[in-house]
Amino acid sequence: MKTKKSPAAYAYRYTHYGNADVLAKHSFPLPPPGPDEVSVEVIAAGINHMEAFLRNGREETWADDPWPRGSGSDFAGIVIATGENVSSVRVGADVVGHVRTGAHASHLNVPETHVVPKPGGVDWETAGGLYLAGATALEVLEDLRIGPDDTLVVTAAAGGVGSIQVQLAAHRGARVIGTCGARNFDYLRQIGITPVEYGPGIVERIRKAARGAPVTAYIDNFGKDTENVADALGVPAEKYRSSEDRRDIELALLRDDPESVAHGTERLRQVSRLAGTGSFRLLVSGLYPLEEIVEAYDDLEKLHSRGKVVLATHPVTTSRTLRARELHESMP
Repeated sequence: MKTKKSPAAYAYRYTHYGNADVLAKHSFPLPPPGPDEVSVEVIAAGINHMEAFLRNGREETWADDPWPRGSGSDFAGIVIATGENVSSVRVGADVVGHVRTGAHASHLNVPETHVVPKPGGVDWETAGGLYLAGATALEVLEDLRIGPDDTLVVTAAAGGVGSIQVQLAAHRGARVIGTCGARNFDYLRQIGITPVEYGPGIVERIRKAARGAPVTAYIDNFGKDTENVADALGVPAEKYRSSEDRRDIELALLRDDPESVAHGTERLRQVSRLAGTGSFRLLVSGLYPLEEIVEAYDDLEKLHSRGKVVLATHPVTTSRTLRARELHESMP
């Protein structure tokens, strides 16, 4: 085993269902990695709505899991030790990874199969928030076979999943319309997407934005009566994906059986490469120290954030409101 001295570690866990304030910091000595594992010092970790649903009991898929339970699925960090059977990852490597749960930690041991190289041009904050949002976005686009012949509508287009979907769809050559609140119009325009505001009359506004082209595909990340909008636009059933479809995809990406892990890791590899080549840019609208995980989830659950909210173990500033969030909140 190639290793440095095992560090003291901590992770956020919870012993019962509830809001983010049930998360508590647990300290422990990091054990050496197993034969097929790597030890990672976490630099950044994303937070996701699905994690909140699992924590507060709204999502009951893993209700039989033992207590205490970990939190978090997305992470990026530096490999500090490798197991004796590990050959594809070296100590000192920068990696992006995924776990079913437990990423909200200073360090963690994960199987070698759960990590991919972090592209050099991708910053830590972006890398830490890539997995669940990025893999979900790519999975839906692949499933719908979005390409140059499509005019695509994406709801909640300024959110974590939606903002990646619209950019990757545009990268594939599709004409993309994103629905959002008026405060996010400038953001969508900056990334080359036509914005349309929610509310009564949305069908006509989408048609106007499409400039006479038929809407061929519709992705709902919002979950509020959008199927009727898709029907009114004449979108074929096979080219519509609901927020319930997104839920199923996210849960599948969090499964820890070998086949699901391999698929999730391949999606992460693809998303990381796309981020590294500039095919999309992930806006990190909130960057919080890991110790402020409760405040970070409160920010996420207000449904006002653009892009991703990310936790950092070694932030440059320890100010509760960091520069990305200041910029986010200063926008109208």
